[in-house]
Amino acid sequence: MATVIGVQFKTSGKIYYFSPKDITFEEGDGVITETIRGVEFGKVMIGNKDVPDSEIVAPLKEIIRKATPEDIKRHDENTAKREYLMKVAMEKSSFHGLSMKVVDAEYTFDRQKVIIYFTAEGRVDFRELVKDLASVFHVRIELRQIYERDDIKMRGALAVCGRPCCCTTFLQDFEKVSIKMAKIQGLSLNPQKISGCCGKLMCCLKYENSYYQEMYKKMPKVNTTAVTPDGEATVVNNDILRQEVTVRFTSRDGDIEIRKYPLEKINARVKQDVEEIKEEDLKLEE
Repeated sequence: MATVIGVQFKTSGKIYYFSPKDITFEEGDGVITETIRGVEFGKVMIGNKDVPDSEIVAPLKEIIRKATPEDIKRHDENTAKREYLMKVAMEKSSFHGLSMKVVDAEYTFDRQKVIIYFTAEGRVDFRELVKDLASVFHVRIELRQIYERDDIKMRGALAVCGRPCCCTTFLQDFEKVSIKMAKIQGLSLNPQKISGCCGKLMCCLKYENSYYQEMYKKMPKVNTTAVTPDGEATVVNNDILRQEVTVRFTSRDGDIEIRKYPLEKINARVKQDVEEIKEEDLKLEE
């Protein structure tokens, strides 16, 4: 077991473990720590607690100190310069004719480096841009290319549900989302209806996927024969949420009757495996 604290550097960003040394931290405290990007200001999201060694990525870095009023003031000043940094970066990239979109920009806490985040369709030769920016800011310049999901996570947006995107509020890591999830849930496979603001499949398709997978295995396959309390019938539809099966009875004289039964009253002759769903001819990206 080891005593750690959880530190977050960006809103809705990932929480990282650090060693608090002999300092007691509470949720909301500011901290100064060393990261791969340099010295940074972070906020404590998890106070001192003991966790198993298996949950720690060694070596566990130590906190430099608890943030002082002066540290908080400097952090606020750095944050206030964001618009200026972005404005200069956009002007310079436009001057050099680069096909890139500046998404965010920030100083490291010690102001030894400016990090500029951008999106682009392909590789960008920004060597001249870096020289130009260094002559303006007089610090080291790091340009970091990010992807569509990271773009929305940084800038924020409203999802089709009318609420802020999950990635901008609570989702710390992006999980793999596939078209198979949309198909199992019976959603439209129209890209415009199941894609988020980033243009990728909506993250929320993942939330209920385990339930749908489990129920899909129990449901009889459409167009197979099922045994009902009233005899054999052909399965025409499954309602996974209601756990209800719609079947079609065909009499000898050709009359058709549609009935619905609870899943527990159906004995399907052919069980469907969730893995039978293929992504054939579906060109949506995951």
